[in-house]
Amino acid sequence: MQKLLRIASIIDSINEWIGRLSYWLVLWMVLIGVWNVVGRYLGRFIGASLTSNGLIEVQWYLFDLVFLLGAAYTLKHDEHVRVDLLYKDWSVKRKALVNFIGVFIFLIPFCLMIIFYSWGTIINSWNSWEMSPDPGGLPRYPIKSMIIVSYILLIIQGIAEAIKNWAIFTEQLTPQEEHHDPSL
Repeated sequence: MQKLLRIASIIDSINEWIGRLSYWLVLWMVLIGVWNVVGRYLGRFIGASLTSNGLIEVQWYLFDLVFLLGAAYTLKHDEHVRVDLLYKDWSVKRKALVNFIGVFIFLIPFCLMIIFYSWGTIINSWNSWEMSPDPGGLPRYPIKSMIIVSYILLIIQGIAEAIKNWAIFTEQLTPQEEHHDPSL
């Protein structure tokens, strides 16, 4: 079990790093958004174009990246939306078992379904070097590829969560160790 917990720790570290990268992407997204607004109005005032469709799409792409790359980070920190009418009152072991089972019954099949159904669209986008239809727009194929990357990261984080929850269920790890011990 210690080897599996070490693997879970490595996955946690990867998704923690990617999540922290997403923090910076939020900052850039906001700064570009502010420039897009200020540039539009200032440009009208001085009679020059200070923003572009490309900059607007960069803002959209950054939002996409924050959402897509942040999903595994959010799972790692147990911050996904949960309907916990019953869950909140369960014991730690019961929660761990439900979380463990949920990864294999819901999370992984859902992620695989998303990958399966988006694969063709992404391949077509790459084959045609899909571009934005807007003048000065950006290529679409790289951002579409992030769908696959995102759901792969979500699957591997789900596996890490399953490992940790099984260790909690079998009393080889306490919830405090799971959240506070980076060395596992």
